[in-house]
Amino acid sequence: MTETTVGIGGAAESTDMVLNIGPQHPSTHGVLRLRLVLDGERVREAEPIVGYMHRGAEKLFEARDYRQIIMLANRHDWLSAFSNELGVVLAVERMLGMEVPERAVWTRTLLAELNRVLNHLMFLGSYPLELGGITPVFHAFHEREELQTVMEEVSGGRMHYMFNRVGGLKEDLPAGWLGRARHAVAQVRSRMDVYDRLVLGNEIFRARTRGVGVLTRETVHAYGVSGPIARASGVDFDLRRDEPYLAYGELQDTLKVVTREEGDCLARFECLLEQTHNALELAEACLDRIAELPPGPINQRLPKVLKAPEGATYAWTENPLGLNGYYLVSKGEKTPYRLKLRSASFNNIQALTELLPGTLVADMVAILGSLFFVVGDIDK
Repeated sequence: MTETTVGIGGAAESTDMVLNIGPQHPSTHGVLRLRLVLDGERVREAEPIVGYMHRGAEKLFEARDYRQIIMLANRHDWLSAFSNELGVVLAVERMLGMEVPERAVWTRTLLAELNRVLNHLMFLGSYPLELGGITPVFHAFHEREELQTVMEEVSGGRMHYMFNRVGGLKEDLPAGWLGRARHAVAQVRSRMDVYDRLVLGNEIFRARTRGVGVLTRETVHAYGVSGPIARASGVDFDLRRDEPYLAYGELQDTLKVVTREEGDCLARFECLLEQTHNALELAEACLDRIAELPPGPINQRLPKVLKAPEGATYAWTENPLGLNGYYLVSKGEKTPYRLKLRSASFNNIQALTELLPGTLVADMVAILGSLFFVVGDIDK
């Protein structure tokens, strides 16, 4: 028996391979590109390359008045359009020193939580799909449709609601809408256990996610990671509890900040799922409170030309994917001098440079999907 050594080219065993993942749309929630340096099947370096969906929204803000910028702002995270609008109007109202009617405050809180559920359901369905399990996404879209119906009825939009206005909301709720919304929330709540059984109870899903892509607390702080991803690494911070806005100060008994210590893909999914359960509870609490409120206005009457006084302010909100910040500078004109967006996904995605090195290529999709990002929210 003789041994034969076969040459395979110039020292290929010791040569790193540079691989571009993308720019492509499928399973990345937008057009993202990853530049990986591979050593065999193992990732040595990872660099997220962003900007393929850049719209220049922050520059466009400077050429639109305070009513028009709401439309620009609700498009960067297309799964959280209502929450995106909310941050802008809160910043402008803070500049104006404007009080919003109580009905508007509670209705905004309700719609923000329904929007949070819609956002989370998309990821609860798409993440197992990225790992090869197709069934959960059908359940997720079924539940989303229940809530989309009531959101569409109240606002007229299915994706970009454009329901917020400076000083309140576009218009009052339709007759009988509270009952239909309550029924939709109850229907979705009654079927949410499917994710506990179908996804978390699946041993293949658990094997693919447990101990994979562990994000440490130090990395969370270093990169400004926020939202369910940060809380899955033990960072117990939620603006709704720690710096309440809207009606969250009165919902502290219902609000539950979900945390985990493991910081892996499984912990991030569990946080997202539990947070969805809690958002539905918060929505029910808001519906109860709105039903008790006396009739009244849902917005403030505004002048024909709205001008913010000279100065600067910063408003931030606990968006479904993490912290969104809005730094507004005014020169006393009808358009913002500057409006800087701090979007959650932009910071969250930077953690990939720490998470991916040392992992297998097969685990890359599991880690990427568990960061729950929208690329429009990265690029703005």
